[in-house]
Amino acid sequence: MRRERGIVGCGLLACVLAGCGGGPAGSHLDPGVMAQLRAVLSEEPRLPDGFTPRPGEAWRIPFDKAGKNCRTMLRPAEGRAPSQALTAQVAVSYAGDDLGEQAGVALARYTGGEAADHLDDLADALESCRRVSSPSGTDLRSRELPIEDVGDEAVGARLTGRLNGYPYAMDVVLSRAGDTLVSVVHTGLEDVDAGRTRAMVDAVITMAEDR
Repeated sequence: MRRERGIVGCGLLACVLAGCGGGPAGSHLDPGVMAQLRAVLSEEPRLPDGFTPRPGEAWRIPFDKAGKNCRTMLRPAEGRAPSQALTAQVAVSYAGDDLGEQAGVALARYTGGEAADHLDDLADALESCRRVSSPSGTDLRSRELPIEDVGDEAVGARLTGRLNGYPYAMDVVLSRAGDTLVSVVHTGLEDVDAGRTRAMVDAVITMAEDR
């Protein structure tokens, strides 16, 4: 799954920004770039039908216990992307009109080609995340979510099963548009529509590329 083309708060409006209270090691945060990324996701974002255009708080991983690889692949959507060469990041969520539907969206901008290297590492983590389970009734199994012709490169996974005893599904797509890492998590009860996941990913990449 490594580098294969065609596969898959704090701050304004509850955005989670890298560097709140100090930047992470290896990063050089640029306030101007952070303002650009905030604008991409908050100023009349062009989202698929059925999603509210008003951003909410950054999406959060909904389970306490998970293996390192599973948490690694999901952290960027929380606004916790890899820090090396990071210049800015922002994370929000949008509510959908299907039952329990939510999309967590995050952008992270890098210098020196690090976005591609970080996507490599995240792809490894995604491929190694096979199952999330806990005594509280969480049991999610992961499989590849093929997504073609997304940005410069992308990887994806679908997790399905039960979250705290309730039917739950999650699509995870990690992609790159130039020097920007784009993270999208699309969740819902029982099932999520892969077409809507793809539409959200395409919309976010288009917005990122316009800036």
